[in-house]
Amino acid sequence: MKKSASTNNGLSLHEVVRAEISRRIAMGVYKPGDAIMSTAQLGEEFGVSSITIRRALRDLQSTGVLKSIPGKGTFVKNRFRFVRELDVCMSSLDDARRLGFRPKMELISITKEKIKDSTLSIFSPPDRILLCVRKLIYANDVPIMYDCTFLPTGISDAVAEEFGDRFIIDALRRHKVNIKDISLIIDAAPASHEARQVFSIPNGYPTLRRLYNLKSKSPTMSVIGVVESPFDRLACSFGFETNMGLNRREALNEECGSA
Repeated sequence: MKKSASTNNGLSLHEVVRAEISRRIAMGVYKPGDAIMSTAQLGEEFGVSSITIRRALRDLQSTGVLKSIPGKGTFVKNRFRFVRELDVCMSSLDDARRLGFRPKMELISITKEKIKDSTLSIFSPPDRILLCVRKLIYANDVPIMYDCTFLPTGISDAVAEEFGDRFIIDALRRHKVNIKDISLIIDAAPASHEARQVFSIPNGYPTLRRLYNLKSKSPTMSVIGVVESPFDRLACSFGFETNMGLNRREALNEECGSA
């Protein structure tokens, strides 16, 4: 039965279509993994142009409700969100298992290159060729973190061989390289080109991004990197004691307020 998308309640046509598709997903008419009707079919049903339909679908893709697979169609996403205590990344695979995750790590590449990501300039990275390790971390078979790490090129082969199976910080510690200082910056940002590819998400999709700088006692051993997670797949939490001194609480409030 053909419908006509109206502009009741001040909504534009694409917002009416978007709201109705969202309602159908919430009611279980479209279930996770289901393909929704084509643009032409939706346009016929709602009595609107294909441009209006595409805009509504694009909005739902950007918010993580739908995903588009070229040549196959548009599907309702299986939505998983994991909550982790705040750190650079999962501290170890064993810790992840204790927290109920089934972790898996996929090494994407190990290359030699300079840091070109301007967001990492806050750590004043060296202007020279570094070892770049890119990997994808899964939890319960769902990709949740894309990690891009830069290290000195003089890192030993024994350490580098472990990067495909362990987190960088774990591999370093196993070889007696102890991290004494960690700087961490957390923000929200559109996914990088690389993250969009590995997560199959559209341009502009929001991610939880963590920039990190790990320093050891050796001035030549500094690790700089960035972890990206789609906003609907991973969240970070942290806690602190409530009996801290008044001055410390006030300082923390000021820091949070200025963040």
